This record gives sequence, C-alpha cells and structure tokens, in this order.
Amino acid sequence: MICPYPDADPHSIPDESPRRNLGRSKQFHSVRHQPFNGHHSLRLLHSHVNGPVSCLNPTRARFAYDTSGHLITPPVADVEGLSSDDMHKDRKISHLGDITFEWRSRNNRKGRSLCIVDIPPSKAENKEPRLVVPPSTASLHNILRNISLMFTYFPYWDISYLVGFLFSLGSVIWVMNGFFAWLPLQDPSTQLSAESSLLWLGITAFVGATVFEVGSVLLVLEAINVNREGVFGWAVEHVFEEREEKYGQVKVTPQKDERDHHFFASCLPSRPQSTKSSSVRTSYSPTTELDSPPPQSWQWFPSLHDLRTHLLHELGFLAAISQLAGATIFWISGFTALPGINNKLSQGLLDGIFWTPQIVGGMGFVVSSTLYMLETQKNWYTPAPRILGWHIGLWNLIGAFGFTLCGALGPAFANTGTQYQSALATFWGSWAFLIGSVIQWYESLGKWVIEHR
Repeated sequence: MICPYPDADPHSIPDESPRRNLGRSKQFHSVRHQPFNGHHSLRLLHSHVNGPVSCLNPTRARFAYDTSGHLITPPVADVEGLSSDDMHKDRKISHLGDITFEWRSRNNRKGRSLCIVDIPPSKAENKEPRLVVPPSTASLHNILRNISLMFTYFPYWDISYLVGFLFSLGSVIWVMNGFFAWLPLQDPSTQLSAESSLLWLGITAFVGATVFEVGSVLLVLEAINVNREGVFGWAVEHVFEEREEKYGQVKVTPQKDERDHHFFASCLPSRPQSTKSSSVRTSYSPTTELDSPPPQSWQWFPSLHDLRTHLLHELGFLAAISQLAGATIFWISGFTALPGINNKLSQGLLDGIFWTPQIVGGMGFVVSSTLYMLETQKNWYTPAPRILGWHIGLWNLIGAFGFTLCGALGPAFANTGTQYQSALATFWGSWAFLIGSVIQWYESLGKWVIEHR
C-alpha cells in the first residue's frame, strides 16, 4: 500500500501533524528545508519521513497529492457528450489516491523526480483507466531509451551528468593502467622496456587520479548547490473525454522545472501518449504556483551557517567530502607515479609518498561509497537493491577496496606474488569503478522516475 488513504477523495486526507521528540532523521528540522513546502497540492506524510542515521537529516519523504481548493472546469463550448449539469459544474481532480511522490535526497541532488504508482488489479485490467501515468522506468523500452541517450544526448550544463561522465572516463584510464601493470606479470612475453612501462604507467596514473579529483570537486559542488525546495518534475492533467460513460482521465506527465539548475538548456522529457478520442485538457502544475522563494544563486563555497546547521547533517554532503578528501590524497600517488619522479625515489620515500597515499585515499573512497549506499537505504542494515544509487555505491565500494589493497601490498612489491596481486587489485578495482560510474552516467540522464508497485 503506497498511500494510507487509497480510496479517499484526495482533499479529505487528514493533515498529519509532525511527531515530536523524534530523532533528526524522522522530521525536517525547519520549514525552509522541507521539500515541496510551497507546493499547495502536495501534502507531506510525516509517517513516511525517515533516514538511516538518527542524528542526520532525512533522506526520503513521501507526499500525497491533495487538490483541495483547486477546481477544474471543462470549457463548455468545446466539450460534447456532457450533460448541461456537468458542463456547468466545477470538478475536483479525483482518483489520485493511487499515486504518491517521493522525495529522496540523492534524487534531489541529481535532479530526479520519483512518482510511485500503486494500481489495484481491477483498475489495471480496465481498458481505459481513469489514471494514466508513463510506463515504469524499469521497462525495457525506457531502459533502452536511456542507454541511447548516453550516446546521443550531452547535457554539459548538468553537473550530475558531468560527474557520471568524468568518473567513467577516469575509470577507463585506470583500467588501462591496471592492464599495463598486470599483463606483463601474467604473460612475460608482453613486457615492454623499463622506460616505456614507466611512461605508460606513470601517465595513466597521473591523468586518472586528476580526472577523479575533478569529478570529486564536482560532487561537492553538486551537494552544495542542491535544490533546497526540492525537485518536483511532474504535472497533472485532467482530460475531459467526449463519452457519456466517462467524465475524463487524470494524466501524470513529466514537466521540466525551470527552478532547477539541472535544466539550464532544453531537455528531452518523454511525452504522454495521445488519446484516440478527441478531448479537452486542463492542467494544474504545482511548479507554477509556489509560495517558496526562488532558488539560491550558484555557490562555490557554503556559508559557515549552512555548514553547521544543514550540510554537516547531510549524508550526501558527508559522502562527497569523504570522496574529495580521498581523491586529493590519492592524487599524490598519481603525481609521484610520473616518470622522472617515481624512478628517483628511495624505497622509504616510495612507501611514504607513493604507496601510503593510495592506502589512505582508498580508505576515503571506502567511506564515501559506504555513505552513498547508506543514503539510499531506509535504515542502516537493509540493502536497497531496487535503487540505482545503491548499486553505484556498491560497485564503487568494491573498486575502493581494490585500490586500497593495491596500496597495502605495495611496500612488499619486491615479492613477485605480491606484485602480481597488487597489479591485479588495481585492474579489478578499476573495472568495479567503471561499472559504478557508467551506472551513475545512466542515472544522470533519467530525470523522471516512475515506480509501479
């Protein structure tokens, strides 16, 4: 059951009061930070506000669609098949008890909007349902469409897209690095000269570490500039059909939110399918009638007040800071891998400024990936395999362990077996990072998410 009042008229849903004496994760600590606060038709279900860590901010909240006070009148002259009484009556949008809108902190950073649909079998079997929503995001058609966008659509203005693309690029470079390090140990006949090997390994390590550093900076900027009012990318249309047996349909359709910084240029939302019968549509879009102030301007650095009162309680921000700290320390090993530096270092210096930054930086990646996984979960111990962000964190966690293991085995590099395992750890760790990064790239292009339950 998605909505606790599935059969009720939406305007009759009781206005739940915030629960007191709960942990920070069970309620929004201020009206300013409550998502969709200015949307008249979205009612917060306080029992669905939660997060996995009690001392941190909520990571998800659910909203019922309540159309109290929003009457829709069909244009009299354009609608045939309606009685005179119907033509002169205002009607409230109905049959919306089967949909809810869920805010998630990760989706909010990425500019994604989630609509959850719970259609009983009796309505699903109806040839012409009253509630019409786009197909599930998990459908094969939508998956293939999103994959095709990865090769045909390049929203360079979208910081979330840049994060996914840059980490994918950096991971490809690290796969090459791991391959160059591991292959000669697996097949000695492929061994290059010492100078060529040092050149390839050094350059790929430096470039790969630098790309990771840039991507990590963008992650922090993404967390700082999150839409505080929440991203709501949906519109509700009421379609008045020319049929005596039906008054009309309610359609939920994607809509670009002009207030969201992910949409600096035109996007490619999926359009609702046209109906065969002629109809008249009247729409109500919550994004056009808001009491909330306009979004804040772009920030390069957060204020101390925002850090103290909000950001340091955000799982996504803490994960981004951990990622940036790990990438910055890890970059030291990329720099000291360059030819002319690496081959001039003594064993003690190699251990101190080449292998140790890999260990410490890798542990930063472990912490960051764990926090990103945790952010998508309802509680700290329950996995969330149905959420893309959870899989991204999982694969990045595997990659982080690979990079950490590579650095941990480094001081014993003189041993042939240890050298083999160290190079192999970089190789499989890079592939894990690549899988997680490609999923993140894919995620950044799917702004409108539909879950059918």
